[in-house]
Amino acid sequence: MCGIVGYIGKKDTQAVLIEGLKKLEYRGYDSAGIAVFTNQGLQIAKAQGRLANLESKLEGTPLVGSAGIGHTRWATHGKPSDVNSHPHTDNSHKFSVVHNGIVENYLELKDELISQGHHFVSETDTEVISHLIAREYDGDIVKAVQKAIGYMRGAFALGVLTEYEPDKLVAVRQASPLIIGIGEGENFIGSDIPAILQYTRKVYILNDGEMAVLTQDSVELMTIEGNFISREMIHVDWDAVTAEKGGFEHFMLKEIHEQPKAYRDTMRGRIDESGKKVVLPELKLTADQIKNIRNIQIIACGTAYHAGLVGRSAIESLVRIPVETDVASEYRYRSPIVTPETLVIVVSQSGETADTLAAMREAKANGAHVLAITNVVGSSIARDADDVIVTLAGPEIAVASTKAYTSQLIAFYLLALYLAEVRGTQTPEAVAQIVAAMQALPEQVESMLAKPDAIKAYAEHISKHEHLFFIGRGLDYAVAQEGSLKLKEISYIHSEAYAAGELKHGTLALIEEGIPVIALATQEAVLEKTVSNIKEVNARGADIMAITHEENVAGLLKSVDQAFAIPKTLPLLTPALSVVPLQLLSYYASLARGNDVDKPRNLAKSVTVE
Repeated sequence: MCGIVGYIGKKDTQAVLIEGLKKLEYRGYDSAGIAVFTNQGLQIAKAQGRLANLESKLEGTPLVGSAGIGHTRWATHGKPSDVNSHPHTDNSHKFSVVHNGIVENYLELKDELISQGHHFVSETDTEVISHLIAREYDGDIVKAVQKAIGYMRGAFALGVLTEYEPDKLVAVRQASPLIIGIGEGENFIGSDIPAILQYTRKVYILNDGEMAVLTQDSVELMTIEGNFISREMIHVDWDAVTAEKGGFEHFMLKEIHEQPKAYRDTMRGRIDESGKKVVLPELKLTADQIKNIRNIQIIACGTAYHAGLVGRSAIESLVRIPVETDVASEYRYRSPIVTPETLVIVVSQSGETADTLAAMREAKANGAHVLAITNVVGSSIARDADDVIVTLAGPEIAVASTKAYTSQLIAFYLLALYLAEVRGTQTPEAVAQIVAAMQALPEQVESMLAKPDAIKAYAEHISKHEHLFFIGRGLDYAVAQEGSLKLKEISYIHSEAYAAGELKHGTLALIEEGIPVIALATQEAVLEKTVSNIKEVNARGADIMAITHEENVAGLLKSVDQAFAIPKTLPLLTPALSVVPLQLLSYYASLARGNDVDKPRNLAKSVTVE
């Protein structure tokens, strides 16, 4: 979710790049930089923090030239810093690269390049790309880029310049978005339409495995193999605000639709080449330490806590270690039992959640090994933890978390499988089956997002109510809690989630004619029990919508008013699918009530006070 902009033409290149990057600030970033061809050759300026820091560096010493590339970075490999900021260069400073995505095999490529005499200055995977291109260059930048890409695995959108061919700007897309803007005597690249919208509305959208060669007066499209492509130009008629949201009405809806990509990105580089085994090279935990873990404590707040509930089930099921899940604000005050054999997992989207930070420090003080799951590399939690798994959801703009939550689920599944591999609690065949099912999740989410009408209609129905209930058993109950929180956050409808088996212990007193009940019924092991609970609320006049698998719809429609079918997956992985219709339900209910979907009242994106 970093931002790329590139320009070649007669305008003030620095100004075009800076303005383009400003239009991408909504995506979130922790550093920024530009590279421009000047009379002194290829010149680079970059700075940690906001774009204003970069602009301050450029005051009095502007980079004047006819071509350039710019980047806003969201840290993934290496903490936020001037050195880790893009653009990156090779040792000769003749080649410059900006990059979105992940080079999965960058460490082995880096070792190879070091053995050949290359010197690296950053912690990033991107710097490897500039060195590869420099190594392969033999007078043709296009062929050098193509050869370099042949060595790389992963996802990348690239903008490439070389001082040897200052009349060219090369762009590449492989599983990370990139567009080409067409002007008069000038051309552009961008990771998103807002970066170039003030200059042109004529664009080509690159597909995976494609590249473009830009000069001031021409654009050539081709495959990475070098086969030329003819493509129809698109005219963009969005306004600037709509463009920032990718054509979606709200950031929340955009981020719901970005979940398939977030799933893929969080898994990328963490499943081995065979596609049958999990690898977590970022972990410092040794095999002996993992085998000596006696108990696990998961600490988080809000939505991250709900991810922890799913994580607990995944770890206990696959690894057979006892797991406790704690609300971070309560953790310190119950005198938790922590030993050196305790693994504490803290979960925070921002990595700055005050209660979670305080709980983590308490656990560390008591001798626990702390592993953080967070979406922000340079955050306080990421810095203070002993180990970090970064969820690669990219920045979230909407206050209500969607893709960050589901990326946390993916991270928990990966961790549970890795622990199971090391401890030998699952066979290689069982692990391979789960990994294969995980890799199918993005496409399954896409299939649900393509047919939102039933959810939208029910959301408009419930928007007229002031009270609502969610019920479910096991993992369905964990997802019900997240669905309930999401609904109350942005629709302001009073909503509660209950373990379905607990209804008869008091909650049935609140069920009356017409009250909406969302029933999750995806867990086969407890499906009969769940159906019995659904019949209990049905008998009292509730208006029930079930979330279930297609094969169960016909049977459930005898007891519910309507049902939404989710794709079939392994029961353990179902939360990564069943939560998506609940996110859409919350979004459309809020929309129907006329609320500010992205900025609900009284709430903040990052909770930095206890």
